[in-house]
Order: sequence, then structure tokens, then C-alpha cells
Amino acid sequence: MDLFDKTDDRALPFDISAINGHEVKWSDANRGYHILIPNGALFYSENYFSKKISDRLVDYFQENSEFDWRQTRWKDVSNITELPFTNVNWKQDSIKLYGKTIPLPRLTSWYGNENQIYKYSGITSQPNSWNKGLLYIKHQIENSFDVHFNSVLLNWYRDGEDYLNWHSDNEKELGQNPTIASANFGETRDFAIRRKDDKSQKMVVPLKHGTLLLMSGEMQHFWEHSVPKRKKVSGSRFNLTFRQIQSLT
Repeated sequence: MDLFDKTDDRALPFDISAINGHEVKWSDANRGYHILIPNGALFYSENYFSKKISDRLVDYFQENSEFDWRQTRWKDVSNITELPFTNVNWKQDSIKLYGKTIPLPRLTSWYGNENQIYKYSGITSQPNSWNKGLLYIKHQIENSFDVHFNSVLLNWYRDGEDYLNWHSDNEKELGQNPTIASANFGETRDFAIRRKDDKSQKMVVPLKHGTLLLMSGEMQHFWEHSVPKRKKVSGSRFNLTFRQIQSLT
């Protein structure tokens, strides 16, 4: 190799060989990988948030006046959404499927600017007001990238049995080609991505404690994603997807 060749040869820490026509480039500035795929783009930083910050946020999401989260198996707490959580108003929404009302296999919460209502899968979410912890994460991401967000969807996967089915974030209020930033804390969970018209083109991205993933371009039109069950995972994982809700007229 030429002495002055500045090409970075560090390997992406997951396999994307099944994706046709991909390109990967490391960014020193953002401490992660820019990944171009047909009709979409990703940015992946495995340790974007420091362990100290990530550990504190895991505490922050679970703080409450009744249980010590370090000693609690949350799946065994039947009234979990009625608990007085200190920082996050967790809830468990339900969807209607084949005439039955089924609770989502995870807890959620919606925060954002005033009147930034979000509708998906028949669920209408009114925004909670921003708090200090969520604004900290939001500003960290916005300061690193040319993006701005006015809302965030929080998902709490209490263990490996909680999951997210295949879908795309293509609701009209997200705009034509939304940029969605996914911040992750707690247990590592796989994030699967596959092309809608050719499901053999698929990748599995490990979202770890402190990992940041951005999806942009036409991804929500041509690709879908999921968080599959992982029975060996016993602890909680928190996923925050920051979005820009558009005003619909």
C-alpha cells in the first residue's frame, strides 16, 4: 500500500455480503460507518455513547419509587404501566388483529414538541413533554449530523421475548424520505433489515449498549426492519427512535 494512502481498511463488525451493490466507508469524525445500499443509507456507530452515559441512561429509563430495577424481573410485574416511573411515562398499547385486541410485546412512550401526534398500526400517540435525559440524547445526535428531530418513540424490550414485527416507518407524517436515528441502551438485540422485493437481501445489525444507527434516503420505501425474539436475552433493552414529524395539511 502507498505510504500516503488514507483508505481505512477496518472491517464492518457485521456481515452485509447478501446486500447487492453496497458501499462502506469509515468516518473518524462520527466514529462510525457510512453504509450505502440500493435505495437507502445507514450510519452505524457501535459505541457512539460512552459506557458511563449509557449506564446512567439505563438507570434513568427505569427509575421508580417502588422497585429496584437491578433486582426486578419486569415481565413478572403485572401492573408495570401503573408504576410511578420517575422519568418516562411507559405504557403498553394494543393492536387489533383478526378481530382480537392484542397487547404489544414491548412497552412504549412517545415524547416530542407540542401537537406532534404520531399514528401507527391503529395507535394514536399524544406527545409527552421533553425531559432532560431525552433532550441530552437528541442534542448529541443533532450536533453530530445535519439533522433535526421534534419527537422520539421509546421502546422497552423487557427481555428477549419482547419483539418488533417486520414493518417500515413510512407513515405520511414522517415525510417522503425520513431520517430516523436509533439510540440503543441495555442488552444487545439484533436489528434485521431486508429488501421488500427480494427478501434474500438481508442483514442483521447488532444494536449494543451505546450503539447509534441512522436510517435515511429511500429506505422506508424499499426496505423493512424488525427486532426478532432472542430467548437467551434475559435483560432489558431500550431503543429510542428520533423522528421529524411533518405537519399534514
